[in-house]
Formats: sequence, C-alpha cells, structure tokens
Amino acid sequence: MWKVYILECHDNSLYTWITTDLKRREREHNWELVWGAKYTRVRQPVKLVYSEDLENRSEASKRECEIKKLTRIKKLELINNTWK
Repeated sequence: MWKVYILECHDNSLYTWITTDLKRREREHNWELVWGAKYTRVRQPVKLVYSEDLENRSEASKRECEIKKLTRIKKLELINNTWK
C-alpha cells in the first residue's frame, strides 16, 4: 500500500511526498535514520500532519502532484479535513 503524506516543518512550511512506510520516512526526515530529504534537513523537526492510502505507486504519484498544485490554504484545509 502506497501513501501520500504531508509533513509540517519547523518553519511552518509543508512538504508532500509518497512512501510505503510512514514511520520510517518521518524518522528519516528528522534524521533519526539516514537519507532524509535535503528540503527537510534544515527544517527540523518535522511532524506528519496528513496521509492518504492509495493502491499503487502510480495513484500515489498522481495524488502527490494534485496536492502539490494546491495553494497553502487548500493544503491546510485538506489537513484539517475541511476541504471539499
């Protein structure tokens, strides 16, 4: 099962990506494990604020692109479950 997720960084920016293991990725982004993203490396700590389950990598990538195109306000609405 693939997941698309949004992290909230220490500087209040939002980071969106996909994974098959949310706990591992969150630890990687916080550099508890190696290989976190360059973007989050300087914005630690990060916390998981949103995720969606998707059937395969293709669907997850498409949804990731949709979310990345949203404005910050729409992303916050999605996180807060108020986006229609």
